[in-house]
Amino acid sequence: MLRMVRSRPRDAHGDYPDSLGGRIRFYRRRAGLTQTALARAANINQGYLSSIEKGERVPRVSTLHALAVALDVPESVLVGASDAHDAPQPLDTRELPLFGAIPNGPPAESQEQLEMFPVLRHLWRPDRYCLRCEFDSMEPTLKPGDLILVEYRPNVNPEWVQGRICACLVDGRPTLKRVSVELRDGRPLVILRGDNPAVPPQLVDERSEFSVQGVAVCLVSRAL
Repeated sequence: MLRMVRSRPRDAHGDYPDSLGGRIRFYRRRAGLTQTALARAANINQGYLSSIEKGERVPRVSTLHALAVALDVPESVLVGASDAHDAPQPLDTRELPLFGAIPNGPPAESQEQLEMFPVLRHLWRPDRYCLRCEFDSMEPTLKPGDLILVEYRPNVNPEWVQGRICACLVDGRPTLKRVSVELRDGRPLVILRGDNPAVPPQLVDERSEFSVQGVAVCLVSRAL
């Protein structure tokens, strides 16, 4: 009787990486992603990802999870606890409310909740919720149908979340964009930008009613 033996994947030199950074680089290349593309998908800085791959920095638990989701690889494989990509992994999860639109107010008090969605226990907090992306303004970082984890941070100063993807309300209308603040004529101007180059930036002047309702933490689910 023949016995099937699962072999480890190999890199370009025929060896399986023995470091966390090396494995992240290995699976990134296997997925055909550049550092910039993976960094955007995991909502981290490209320079930070580069230092992780070089072994100069150790990613936080939430960052490791975001990278694993973006690469479609179990976290245990990235950290070297398992060789088999397809091996079943026990998951310790807790549920968070899932919304199809940015809730106006505390998630626990909103009536717009669609359902509950399980997230890994270390990602769970009472002030967090999951949000289903419905538009293409954040492509290629976020695609329609993606589920992201959002931390409820009402009325946070936009300058404190520079460059972050945020759930915002502009004149009562919800939008998911990167927040930046620039000085124009000596006054701060909030600019909301999508990652999709076809979507023009949205300028928020002092006449608009604007608030940041939450900050994106990481991608938690992507439909294949």
